Amino acid sequence: MSTIDKTFSNGEVIIREGDSGNTFFQLIEGSAAVYKDYGEEDQVKIAVLEQGQYFGEMAVIENYPRSSTVVADGDCKVTEIAAEQLKDYLSENPDKIISIMKVLGNRIKSMTDECNQAKKALDDARKETSSNKYDGFFNMMRKQSIYFSNKNFQMERPSAEALREAGKGVESSDKTETYPYGTIIFKQGEDGRSLYIVHEGSIGLFTNYGEANELKLTDVEPVACFGEMGMLSDEPRTATAVVQTSGTRVEIIDEEDLEGLFKSNPEKIDMILKNLSYRLRSITYDYYKACQEIYEASKDD
Repeated sequence: MSTIDKTFSNGEVIIREGDSGNTFFQLIEGSAAVYKDYGEEDQVKIAVLEQGQYFGEMAVIENYPRSSTVVADGDCKVTEIAAEQLKDYLSENPDKIISIMKVLGNRIKSMTDECNQAKKALDDARKETSSNKYDGFFNMMRKQSIYFSNKNFQMERPSAEALREAGKGVESSDKTETYPYGTIIFKQGEDGRSLYIVHEGSIGLFTNYGEANELKLTDVEPVACFGEMGMLSDEPRTATAVVQTSGTRVEIIDEEDLEGLFKSNPEKIDMILKNLSYRLRSITYDYYKACQEIYEASKDD
């Protein structure tokens, strides 16, 4: 398999927001900056990439337009991997599977934290009657270098169709369990190093399960993943997973299973990656919708 090594000088654009993309990259030397609205008056630097990090992978995983512009921050060198070479790349570098998953997992965690902050700010603002009730929210946004205009909110919730297509024909392994209604698969606050795939039935994910402030976060239906953040981070579970349908059948995948799983069933790895990408785009949509609601309400006051 051939990958391509490329060098970029300071300020050169490596990928551009809005472009279609059929390649992704690993930064080998130097650093690169990630921007929204690059080259425009209200451009925002949202991240700096360092040696070893991947970027551009969502365009390959889901055939989705580039979500940001990446620019060389000083001279840098990258390895470019084409979508059609992804299978060969992972086959030759099976240790990279968990690395790519962790890239998506870290982005999901970061965006989830920001989304929760925005939703809390919105709830707090609704309870206030003072004229400066939105100041806390906008101060938080300024710290995060978020600037507001209508184009910031021109996002659509991703469709689950591609996710369903990715799950078609994905068979479960022998490492499965069938659970009765009400079984708790894992609890909020526990350590966890496994992810799960639902093949039959339904799982509910809850915060504060069984308490007065219990909140259902989502339903997980076939064929979708849950619990992957326990594998991808060193932090405790953030939710409780509860069986909602008697006879729910769940496959259990540990980190050490991934390399062998790719060799025996690469389609399943592709499905897991698509699940992660879908979750990231969904939580990003929820975040910007919460920001939009505050932004529009502040203009009306």
